[in-house]
Amino acid sequence: MGKKLVMAQKRGETRALCLGVAMVVGAVITYYILGTTVLPLYQKSVWTQESTCHLIETNIRDQEELEGKRVPQYPCLWVNVSAVGRWAMLYHTEDTRDQNQQCSYIPSSLDNYQVARADVEKVRARFHEHQDFFCFATTRENESSVLYRRLYGPQSLLFSLFWPTFLLTGGLLIIVMVKINQSLSILAAQR
Repeated sequence: MGKKLVMAQKRGETRALCLGVAMVVGAVITYYILGTTVLPLYQKSVWTQESTCHLIETNIRDQEELEGKRVPQYPCLWVNVSAVGRWAMLYHTEDTRDQNQQCSYIPSSLDNYQVARADVEKVRARFHEHQDFFCFATTRENESSVLYRRLYGPQSLLFSLFWPTFLLTGGLLIIVMVKINQSLSILAAQR
């Protein structure tokens, strides 16, 4: 009976150690992936200065109104604000600025023009309701644009790092508990 208990205990300890090591390895791989994808985007983001924006003008532009440039067929919301003591164009996120520099907001549903137009109208109405709001500006002097919401801010970085940290801590705790259990069982066997 005693030998079966010791063998079962060893198998359980081995399985627990494998689980702990797998959790630690998974956390390290996740940290590597986050370090090569999310962290560079966070470091490249220059939109760090939080500011208060005041709405100056909004306009919904269709394709034919966009200065003769070829753009996708969707309604485009253009928002002009006053921020950090100067006029600036407001962009929804960093990605909006990269997709189309003439649009402040690009609707999520681009398949149906009427649905996209209604979405843009709703966003425009929200801007007119709340004419003073927080925005993010850059510290560069010659930049004439601001962001409504940062995609790659400190909150998203912390949220991305939470689960790998939880996994690493749990794996290390399992390994430490198994090692403490092994040392206590050796001490008990010596008595």
